[in-house]
Order: sequence, then structure tokens, then C-alpha cells
Amino acid sequence: MTNNDILKKLRVALQLRDEQIVEILELVDFRVSKGELGNFFRNEDHPKYMECGDQILRNFLNGLVIYLRGTKEEPKNPMEVLQQNKENIVKKVKTDRPTAQKTTSNKPKGAGTSGGKKPFTKSDKPKNPLGNIKFNNGKKK
Repeated sequence: MTNNDILKKLRVALQLRDEQIVEILELVDFRVSKGELGNFFRNEDHPKYMECGDQILRNFLNGLVIYLRGTKEEPKNPMEVLQQNKENIVKKVKTDRPTAQKTTSNKPKGAGTSGGKKPFTKSDKPKNPLGNIKFNNGKKK
């Protein structure tokens, strides 16, 4: 198991976002940008993939201890910190989702996916633009 795998598994298990990981690393005075951090989470065959070094993983783990437990002067309960993270994620997901139905729409008629369309009923059938003209295609009855 590589350092990248460990970092990925901790990120998923603790439900951490990139901003939070950058914040954790800053707790131990280690600066990493979100772009550099994203390179650690890429597939190994990706051209921008980077190996996570021992120094980065060590600093992340030390920062994680401070993030979850706090310092000697200001101790924290790790379970409360994790619960707060969960609540923040749920709040963010709820605010990011669009409302279920909008009464007004800026989209032109017929735009969008066909998944939301209802089937035609007799009253909804489009009217024939040619009126009452009937074609027999040259066939005699």
C-alpha cells in the first residue's frame, strides 16, 4: 500500500474535502495548494500523478491529530469534530441542490431532457398546421 492509497483512504473514511486537507496541513505549517493535492488522488497512469512522499503523509497525520484532538491547551473531542464535518457536508449538499420544481423557466420550450416530459393526451396533441387537408397519396378509395 502506497502513501497515496493511505491518503485516499483517510480522506474517504473521515469525509474530508480538499479545503479541509489543506487546512489540516497548515496546522503544522506545511503549505500545499489544492492543485498539488489533487495530483496525489489521481490514477497512477495519469500524466499529472504525483507520488505522495513520506514528509507530506507525516505532516498530514500530525496535522490530523491536532485537527481531531486539539492541542494540550485546547483539547477537542474527536467524535464531535467528525459529527460537525458530517453536518456541514449535509448542509452543503442541501444548499447545492436545485429546487424540485420551478414554476418559471428560462429554457425555451422543448429544451432539456426528455425524461421529464409527460406523454401526449388527446387535449395535448399538437394541431395539424395544414388544417383539415387530407392526403390520399394518389390512392383511390
